[in-house]
Amino acid sequence: MAEIIPTNKIKELFSKLKKEGKTVVFTNGCFDIVHAGHVDYMEKARSFGDILIVGVNSDASVKRIKGDKRPIVDLNHRLRLLQGLSVIDYLCVFEEDTPLELIKKVVPNVLVKGEDWKEKGIVGEDFVKTYGGKVELIKLLPGISTSIIIDKIIKTYK
Repeated sequence: MAEIIPTNKIKELFSKLKKEGKTVVFTNGCFDIVHAGHVDYMEKARSFGDILIVGVNSDASVKRIKGDKRPIVDLNHRLRLLQGLSVIDYLCVFEEDTPLELIKKVVPNVLVKGEDWKEKGIVGEDFVKTYGGKVELIKLLPGISTSIIIDKIIKTYK
């Protein structure tokens, strides 16, 4: 089960893991209504290293990014669902709208995002590249996203 780690402990933990020679992979997201696309994404992300840490937006952060009607699933429930994915080693909640400060604490060997972020700009990419880290883009499963699920529910149960 993935461990939830407070942001004030993360820098120390990941320094230790890197000294042990572990390749640390980082990704992040809101993960509101966890679905098969998220599972596939996490499995692919984990394939880039030994340790997978997932930054999760707080409820307030999701609301600022996605609007007043989100999140659908509150933080504690989102974290519990993500804890159940065996490919995730650590979860860390961040309050900011972007994970940049968290990325700077983790200093991952590999930063992973979905390929849909290529055109939008990948937060943390420039930082990760300054020390020789890699940025990997993952092809997403077609036809599934939280927005698609919400739209289907609205249309079906209007």
